Amino acid sequence: IEGKRILVFGYGGRFAVGAELLARGAAHVVLCDRYVLLDHERNLELLPKYEKYLQLTNGKILPRPERVTVIHGDIREAKIQAQISGVDFVLSSSVYEHLSDVEGVTAALAKLTAPAGSHLHFIDLRDHYFKYPFEMLAYSEDIWTTFLNPTSNLNRYRMPAYRKVFEQHFRRVHINVLARQEDEFKKMGSRVRPEFLTGDLSVDSVTLIELFAESPL
Repeated sequence: IEGKRILVFGYGGRFAVGAELLARGAAHVVLCDRYVLLDHERNLELLPKYEKYLQLTNGKILPRPERVTVIHGDIREAKIQAQISGVDFVLSSSVYEHLSDVEGVTAALAKLTAPAGSHLHFIDLRDHYFKYPFEMLAYSEDIWTTFLNPTSNLNRYRMPAYRKVFEQHFRRVHINVLARQEDEFKKMGSRVRPEFLTGDLSVDSVTLIELFAESPL
């Protein structure tokens, strides 16, 4: 990452990841989040370790603009994209499963990525009522969106769906399975709706993936 521009998508209001990326050699970090409240208490704890990248202004910790760009808004909007030039890496963790427009967001992020740039996304495929990791797959789209979908929004994309979206925007896509829960999936029996099934238990029971995509089209 030395000398690279890195976009952290869905940074969550905390500057720690951005500051550490800079400390490890990144040239510039873009912190982007559509829905965020700055975590001033946690950010204050980052001084003095990261005072090269953060500053205390009117009692609040803010990034130094020459090293960090902070963007709060919808990455799909032209006015937001105009603030970001080609970035070398796009990173996210437990963000993608909450997106309501996976296709649109991925297209926007790919557009902002340099020709030789890469993406790394950690995506949690579980129902976030974690005691029952596949429960959300038992309901129709109408029932889910009308009555059961949490305020954080779970799009219920499965691993093949993510692969399909990224392959439309990148020359190379690799998915590494970090966790699967085959026994829990088997307990669901016939309750999982057919649109979420491939017939391959090793695919259908995946709960956590690392998605790496290179070279936007």
